[in-house]
Amino acid sequence: LERKATKFWIEKQEELGIDVLVDGEQYRGDMVAYFAQHMPGFTESGLVRSYGNRYYHKPIITGEVQWPGPITVEWWKYAQGLTKKPVKGMLTGPYTVMDWSFNEHYADRAATCMALAGVIRKEVEALIAAGCKIIQLDEPALSVRPEELSIAIEAMHRATDGLNAYFITHACYGAFEYIYPGMLDLPVDNFDLEMSNSGNRAGLLEMFRRHRFTKDISFGVVDVHTHLLEDNAAVRRSLEEALTVLPREQVWVDPDCGLKTRSVEEAVAKLRACVTAARALRN
Repeated sequence: LERKATKFWIEKQEELGIDVLVDGEQYRGDMVAYFAQHMPGFTESGLVRSYGNRYYHKPIITGEVQWPGPITVEWWKYAQGLTKKPVKGMLTGPYTVMDWSFNEHYADRAATCMALAGVIRKEVEALIAAGCKIIQLDEPALSVRPEELSIAIEAMHRATDGLNAYFITHACYGAFEYIYPGMLDLPVDNFDLEMSNSGNRAGLLEMFRRHRFTKDISFGVVDVHTHLLEDNAAVRRSLEEALTVLPREQVWVDPDCGLKTRSVEEAVAKLRACVTAARALRN
């Protein structure tokens, strides 16, 4: 069933005209717990609330975290084998895995994060060895503790330095005013940012105007947390607003975040709105 769902979403993305595809992560539940379930050194706690009525088993680090061998590679290879378009490798970054887990083994948060970065680097290397060219390491916890930004930056260096891929990080729900422009030191090529749900798109763009945004940006133009389907004109206006500040060659167009809380019909409609806006402004 998971393979059928992956095939469905690869084919649907191609039909819609998306340029860089994802495998849909049909085989995952929570973005941190999935990796913790595969890595020695983790055990599972009771249920904790994530958001709304969604719960997950928060991981507990009780021993040395280890890489068991490829975790996502076979899924990436399956998805990539269904299309000639590039499929992103999708991982959760070390800072977020650390922040969303209980630690009962390492000396402190920094040591935990660095240990995880070393393990995640091995998964990055395995994806690259399999042929993956674009790898996303999600860090939604990036702005949770602004005083720890340097830890997140150091961990991302450890996970990616010297490796030949185009790196993206996704950060959502961010209090970016506390970490910008310092977050630009994160060693990635592209920041995937939630720009529609936060209600502060104008404020973020004004920050980017005052201090130039030096990376590529995946600019979220549809809100994934509502059943409301944005009309094409509204999505285009959002993108036009972005292009008053950001050079068009830096801008990728996408939803704010993952679409797992939306129905299939809603997800397809929101993706179609992204493609329609991007094509309109390309022309």
